[in-house]
Amino acid sequence: MSFADWLRADRLPHIWCSGCSNGTILNCTLAAVEAEGWDPDRTVFVSGIGCSSRAPGYISTDSLHTTHGRALAFATGVKLADPSLNVVVFTGDGDLAAIGGNHFIHACRRNIDLTVVCMNNLIYGMTGGQGSPTTPIGALSTTTPYGASEPAFDLVALAVAAGANHVARWTAYHVRELERAVQTGLETPGLSFIEVRAGCPTNYGRKNRLREVTDLAEYFRTKSMLKAKFDRLVAEGRPVPSDAIVVGEFVRRSNPAMGVVP
Repeated sequence: MSFADWLRADRLPHIWCSGCSNGTILNCTLAAVEAEGWDPDRTVFVSGIGCSSRAPGYISTDSLHTTHGRALAFATGVKLADPSLNVVVFTGDGDLAAIGGNHFIHACRRNIDLTVVCMNNLIYGMTGGQGSPTTPIGALSTTTPYGASEPAFDLVALAVAAGANHVARWTAYHVRELERAVQTGLETPGLSFIEVRAGCPTNYGRKNRLREVTDLAEYFRTKSMLKAKFDRLVAEGRPVPSDAIVVGEFVRRSNPAMGVVP
């Protein structure tokens, strides 16, 4: 099966805004799935509500476009009904961390055999540009016109603490690294969580001096810091920029997983 066969040509072109990172993340995920040689008839993609959650609609396999915040609940049902299925979840920061936050921590706690790809664009991109649980302090949105004042969720730290077997973070700039991280997630029994910092020039970018796609790409390139360097700076007691995006693999372990075929 070729890469193009994973896409539904009748649904293209997609509805995402020009410069949106979601198409890049979809491509990286499908490249990882293809590399694994998964059978399309035994693969299911699940999503909730939001820009990111449109992704399964462009994939030729069976998919579920579910209610807001409930993607992991539906995906759990699919996996437990037939553990032999390969299940991948696409979600966003609002869908996963706000209304879906409880499902997120308990899916990690149960260590369900799912691969979760979170397209984190730091804002509610589809519904008007409101601040989300991951909007950085000081960032502008329609609900934080004077700058966000609440601390943002660290989704990676949350997933690690809650019990996920594999946790990684990359940006839409790091396409090769992202593809490899997703493939590692597909190969790891239990819950794998890959956070991808995604660019939203339409709603986040234009309010925060990142209007151009090149601005977002440069931001991801210059602000990203490998986890190994971050750990070294912390161990040495040296300062770490407050706006650094720490990228890399945060954990890979083999704790007992739910929904794995014996």
